[in-house]
Amino acid sequence: MATVNVYLTFNGNCKAAFDFYQSVFGGNFTYISTFGEIPPNEKSEPIAATDVNKIMHVSLPISNETCLMGSDTYGAYAASFKEGNNFSLSINTFSKEEADKLFNALSVGGQVTMPMNKTFWGAYFGMFIDKFGINWMVNFDEVPQ
Repeated sequence: MATVNVYLTFNGNCKAAFDFYQSVFGGNFTYISTFGEIPPNEKSEPIAATDVNKIMHVSLPISNETCLMGSDTYGAYAASFKEGNNFSLSINTFSKEEADKLFNALSVGGQVTMPMNKTFWGAYFGMFIDKFGINWMVNFDEVPQ
């Protein structure tokens, strides 16, 4: 069975927010990286100098079952940032097949913003907005973390 966590998006203050959440919940970040640490890819545009130190991804376990995750928005995505609607439900699956099944079923009638695909961080991952306007992320860690 898949697990569901909340994924928060910020407009440049993700690190400050997660430092605060860490002070409240305790624990350690299991992963934190910036956009400047993304490996170069011929398909992607270079990261602007103003975005290289923004958070690409951070994970903070807050219980045995729940992980608070987040990132900053950047580039063209920053224009659509809206505080109050800056979160996604993130599904972590136990297989690639389960990831495809949930992604395909939940995205019907919605808008796929990133099709399921292998990522540089070792996951099979995709994103969409469902027909009710809810942001979703689906992830299968092909390389267990």
